[in-house]
Amino acid sequence: MKRFHNSWITLDEWLAWYHEIVRECQLDELADLEAAVLLDSMLRGKALEFTQIIRILSGKISIVFGAGPSLEIDIEKYIDFSQKDGFVVLAADGATTALLKHGIVPDIVVTDLDGNTDDLIRAHVEGSIIVVHAHGDNINQLKNNIPLMFKNVLPTTQIEPFGCLYNFGGFTDGDRAVFLSSSAGVRAIVLAGMDLGEEIGPYSKPISALTPKLLTMKKKKLKIARALLEWLAAKIPLSIYNITSQGVELQGVIRLRSFDELMLHRLR
Repeated sequence: MKRFHNSWITLDEWLAWYHEIVRECQLDELADLEAAVLLDSMLRGKALEFTQIIRILSGKISIVFGAGPSLEIDIEKYIDFSQKDGFVVLAADGATTALLKHGIVPDIVVTDLDGNTDDLIRAHVEGSIIVVHAHGDNINQLKNNIPLMFKNVLPTTQIEPFGCLYNFGGFTDGDRAVFLSSSAGVRAIVLAGMDLGEEIGPYSKPISALTPKLLTMKKKKLKIARALLEWLAAKIPLSIYNITSQGVELQGVIRLRSFDELMLHRLR
């Protein structure tokens, strides 16, 4: 089965991005491989197949909630929105905590396990599909948490995929959720809580936990996420809408103020 799964980009194109990100962020490719080998060994024979993700997303509108500063406001806008039929909710890691707080169990959680693990496990128990990502900095999290996730787990890597691992493109949890959506036959993609600017949201990482070095790296990763989303928007024949209340503008992504405006735009 094809493990690099994105109809709009090739593995070579993604690996070119990956190697540039390795250089920019000084990542350890051998550690990425070690994490991938570990995740494959833990889930081989038990992992979810991508066909089950397609079954959930195909023909639907995916809404990707990032963990940016606008998240709470955007969740409240979604709760007040009356036409949710046909929407599938994806949470980028820490956004899971905010969604659960508002009584929303995400259909899919995309995570590298550095969010609130209690809430990730809770979402898993309550029915969320967990798309778990392996990279060189989360080997301990994989060892500690994968044994607690006994079903509905789809494993991903950022290197060339093998075994039961998939790669859809994307780097941070938020943009990987968008790349995943683009691979699964959705009608459109909506971004919420995806500020992608200088300010770090409380559901991303508590500011108190961010040293100056980690804060610099976090901002660098958000900049990479912006570039990847703009690149993807130029590649795919799908509309990407951004209803995030604040944050940066993304080239090729349609900025809207509300869900009602989104529905009007879809009807044109």
